[in-house]
Amino acid sequence: MNQLGSQFQGLLAQAMKIWGAGGWAMIALAGNCLVLFAVGLNTWMKLRTRYRKVPEAAWRRWVRGQGERRGHIGRVIQFAMESTDLRDMTTRFSELHSSELAPFSRDLKFMKRAVSTAPLLGLLGTVTGMLATFQGMSLGAGGQKTMDLVAGGISEALITTETGLVIALPGLFFQYHLTRLRDRYEAFLSHLETACVQEFCRRRKLLNQSKKSAA
Repeated sequence: MNQLGSQFQGLLAQAMKIWGAGGWAMIALAGNCLVLFAVGLNTWMKLRTRYRKVPEAAWRRWVRGQGERRGHIGRVIQFAMESTDLRDMTTRFSELHSSELAPFSRDLKFMKRAVSTAPLLGLLGTVTGMLATFQGMSLGAGGQKTMDLVAGGISEALITTETGLVIALPGLFFQYHLTRLRDRYEAFLSHLETACVQEFCRRRKLLNQSKKSAA
């Protein structure tokens, strides 16, 4: 345990040293990374808990009115099956598509912007690092001081570029994965709408048959 702790402290010290060498652009990159993955994790948790925990057999029973409708999907089915006619049900599902999917679409667009911003912030750090390098070279004094300024500028330029790419690449794959989950949820809502319409038509048919039999 002590060996692992010392190794962790060594890695942390090395990371902080690299972080400090990246200059002020690293602060902007850290903020971009934090917001990007915080929004992504929040979206992922919401999408995972929307419908994946409810088996299809369960929510089909809820559509038929069998069993207690629980959770978010139960509330969606309850809202849909309270329709007075097919036009009302279509309107209700249109509202559901808008209210359910719009927040995810908004968050995914924000993530896309954050992913695009990360390499640009890295490029900005590269420019400032190169300016520091040229400034050190322009002093013309030579010696260790000039070499330190040049090395610091080059380190800042390279570290910020690498950090921007390290943030952007996982963020891009994460955003793509969340987009697929969002599309699956949209397909689920369409599937649920079809099941609700079929059940509504079946009930209407049984009601009409019972009226004819009574007549």
